[in-house]
Amino acid sequence: MKKFNINKNNRICEILGIQYPIIQGGLAYVGNGHLAAAVSEGGGFGQIGSAGRTPKGFEEEILIAREYTNKPLGVNIPIRGYEDNNVYLEVVNKHKNLIQGVSLGGGNPRPLIPYIQEMGLKTLVMTSTVKQALNVEKLGADIVICEGYEAGGNNGAAELTTLVLTQQVAEAISIPVVSAGGISNGRSMISVMILGAEGIQMGTRFVATTECEAHQNYKKKIVEAKDEDTIIMSRNIGGPRRVLKNTYSLHTQKLESHNHPVEELLPYLRGVHNKRAAIDGDVEGGFMGAGQVSGLIHDVVSATQVVKQVIEEAQNVVETFKSVQFI
Repeated sequence: MKKFNINKNNRICEILGIQYPIIQGGLAYVGNGHLAAAVSEGGGFGQIGSAGRTPKGFEEEILIAREYTNKPLGVNIPIRGYEDNNVYLEVVNKHKNLIQGVSLGGGNPRPLIPYIQEMGLKTLVMTSTVKQALNVEKLGADIVICEGYEAGGNNGAAELTTLVLTQQVAEAISIPVVSAGGISNGRSMISVMILGAEGIQMGTRFVATTECEAHQNYKKKIVEAKDEDTIIMSRNIGGPRRVLKNTYSLHTQKLESHNHPVEELLPYLRGVHNKRAAIDGDVEGGFMGAGQVSGLIHDVVSATQVVKQVIEEAQNVVETFKSVQFI
């Protein structure tokens, strides 16, 4: 089994220059500069998300984040086709002195990794199968993020869970593995590190923070969520997407189950419906990405505090199990 560390001696911390191996997910529409700065101030790796933002808005959030922290920062760019991402990569190149890494997901990273490396930045690539992780390693990525089916937002079609995916990816590749999906506290952090991950990525937990620009209604829905309050929407019309259960997502799921034509269903997945709920607060009239871990999130606190709490709990778990003996 790979040796793991919580502190700065582990490979995730060394590559990104951070204190703790905790990465904030990109978070479409709500991965803003104040949130990223707060995560980084706590010792993790905050990221500004490009999804749901114009290139100008993306640039503004990078500059806001840098105003509030001098610690390492990253950006997240979902892959929607190489040409679609050029404008965001131009922003990254313009401000490459302000950020340390770029995370990619949702498509083929092959054309983008060399370009990011030429900027002198680290590459983190989201994967959902062992095959994808092996390919990403061959392409020269610095870090693989393996995301399980429990995670909020867009998920891999294979629908592998974090428990089995983390172990298999860690056995298959030699570059550092970050585990994502179903992680919100120190107990889950230590769990995946025992399985071979060297760090974690959290998304839903960071939505429910004071610095996140998500509407208070969205945060409230997460805090009030129980174990069965997320569902998979759009499994057969663009790939599985885990969202909070509400009027909108249940209606969309019902339409899909009745085999409505794809062209009739696709409009339901447009980003405007995500923004309506996540930013504008109409939590029944749109969809909101959220992981199954929502049922374990019970408060809205500073993202800096979240990082500190996760690390403190993780360290306590390690100390507790030092004395455990199996007979």
